[in-house]
Amino acid sequence: MNAFAFKPNHRILIIDDNPSIHADFRKILCPAKVDDRKLTGMEAALFEETEPAVQKVSFELDSAYQGQEGLAMVKKSLAENRPYAMAFVDVRMPPGWDGVETIARIWEVFPQLQIVVCTAYSDYSWEELRLKVGQPDNLLVLKKPFDNVEVQQLAHSLTKKWLLSIQANFQLAELEAMVERRTADLSQTNTLLAATEERFHKAFHASPIPSAITSLIEGRFVDANERLLKLIGCSAEQVVGQLSKKFLLWEKPELAEQWVDQLAKNEEVRETSAKIKNQKGDGYDVLVSLMPMSLGGQPHALLLIQDISERLLLERQLLQSQKMEGIGQLAAGVAHDFNNILTVIQGHTGMIQLGLAEADPNTNSINQILIATRRATTMIRQLLIFSRKQVTQFREINLNETLANSVAMLAPLTGSHIHLDFQPGPNLPAIHADDGMLDQVVMNMTVNARDAMPDGGRIRITTALVPVHRKATLLDPEDREGEFACLTFADTGCGMDATVLGRIFEPFFTTKAPGKGTGLGLATVLAIIRQHHGWLEVDSQPQQGTTFRLYFRTSKLPSETLAPVSGGKLSRGCETVLVAEDEVSLREMLAQLLTKQGYTVLTARSGRHALEIWEQAHRKIDLLVTDMVMPEGIMGGELAEQLLAHQPGLKVIYTSGYSPEMAGKDISFLEGNNFMPKPYSIGEMAQFVRQCLDAPVPKAKPAVK
Repeated sequence: MNAFAFKPNHRILIIDDNPSIHADFRKILCPAKVDDRKLTGMEAALFEETEPAVQKVSFELDSAYQGQEGLAMVKKSLAENRPYAMAFVDVRMPPGWDGVETIARIWEVFPQLQIVVCTAYSDYSWEELRLKVGQPDNLLVLKKPFDNVEVQQLAHSLTKKWLLSIQANFQLAELEAMVERRTADLSQTNTLLAATEERFHKAFHASPIPSAITSLIEGRFVDANERLLKLIGCSAEQVVGQLSKKFLLWEKPELAEQWVDQLAKNEEVRETSAKIKNQKGDGYDVLVSLMPMSLGGQPHALLLIQDISERLLLERQLLQSQKMEGIGQLAAGVAHDFNNILTVIQGHTGMIQLGLAEADPNTNSINQILIATRRATTMIRQLLIFSRKQVTQFREINLNETLANSVAMLAPLTGSHIHLDFQPGPNLPAIHADDGMLDQVVMNMTVNARDAMPDGGRIRITTALVPVHRKATLLDPEDREGEFACLTFADTGCGMDATVLGRIFEPFFTTKAPGKGTGLGLATVLAIIRQHHGWLEVDSQPQQGTTFRLYFRTSKLPSETLAPVSGGKLSRGCETVLVAEDEVSLREMLAQLLTKQGYTVLTARSGRHALEIWEQAHRKIDLLVTDMVMPEGIMGGELAEQLLAHQPGLKVIYTSGYSPEMAGKDISFLEGNNFMPKPYSIGEMAQFVRQCLDAPVPKAKPAVK
């Protein structure tokens, strides 16, 4: 026993984030000392009384301003063998642990500590506090503002209670030791039996595995530990002494009959898969073990149940994640090949279109081919968004225009039973964003709203410029000040309760039926919004619909207008261009286009071939147009590095149907606007080549490793 067990202990720990509260406690419990002995003596002489011997209690107060700090001080006091007798703990202590979590963690290391919860709010009911932290005998609640006398009474009473509790525990331990010593005088057999029974009883009730003892003859519960009672949703009084059949625990009762037959043969049941139901009807996947035992000469069985629901859920989530990763890789590979094909189709069709007169009967057919390729391009882009391998290109965009284009494509997604209403707000500044990511946000939010309205309804999408002045929140740990672009999705669906709302952004969490949802839609939306340095808010009530508000920072720069696909005269030049592309048809199309525009074109089928062409050219090459992914061991990035080492002023355009990240280079490798994603039109490429050649030579940078 520690030496502090029998000494009065007046050490008190104050855990509160408000310094003034600490000062108040010190004024109440540690007032300035005043020597009033003379006054007391005069009073005793006046009334002819014996001067009382007054002993004032001196409290020792320590301060902690966050829960983590308080826990550290408790641990330190135990290490120094000078524990605290009690603590006053505030409920609200942002940004760290709240009072409930602080109490629970302190009691993990020092359960004897007497604690007074100080709060000005009804944050938790007494029942909630009891369920969250346990040990109600060591817990009191003190409402703010508190009375000085009440604080003093609590301090005196609880420090005394702490001492009495320590002494009682010691005396109980002494009593148990005495009983054990006297019991040792009994026969060795009885001693061993008693010790075995005690150990079993403690292990049984303290076990984290749900356990019970049942009689084999009648099938009654003889005992059940707390974990089993919690699992099936019953109290000990409801279970002990009752027939196990009464509770209809097993999804397949015939399994229980098979287990009894095995036990009758003195065979154990080891980790058999089953499904158990609680009294609410909720099912859990479990592993069941049964071992025969004897009590009072009668056959019984020890039942052990291992809840594996969470483990199976994690396994399913892992399989789903691996499945989605595989699908994503497949989608990205398919998209890459299709991008090459579409680039060739667009290129040759565009060159044919340039040679046709407006009145030519083939003009309409050519236009239809171009429209179809643009639709295919959009579909491939969606594949890359799904696989998260798309090129991310942030720029200043007009949110209303981007949403208008996205909303126009949502009709097949929502169906005729959903009315989609888009209302763009006026005078909306540009935002710095990626078009593809915004398309994914719109798609995910629309699908989420659609699934909440199986019988039809309305999705209302609006934008507005709103002023924001607020502190950090749970979903957004930053203070927000200023004007932000707000994108709102409101539906008339089934809505959500508080429990579901608290989990909707968890990866893999879904309320949909198995196979109907991945649980990644809203988690992806949250990740994209945070990548744009914004945040979102959600309001919902059951049967009252749901409203999501997505906030984006506005930009002081004007929105960028992407150059449209030109059907007119293309940009020309006379420079020398080296084209490195492993796809034959694409390489030939690009060479044909640039040759028609006046350029001298050299072509290479790979990075290694391009180095050979460079050595044999015997002339200055002004521009390298290279695919990022090529065979023979030299990628486009490495090719550019080697050629730039020979000719620092060389201009480079990178092309790829993949994102640069999949090609083994980070997006920061690319210089400004020198990346052309596939597929592209002849107008885009001709204009891009001219812009790159006319741009000033960038300053030299270290080679990318």
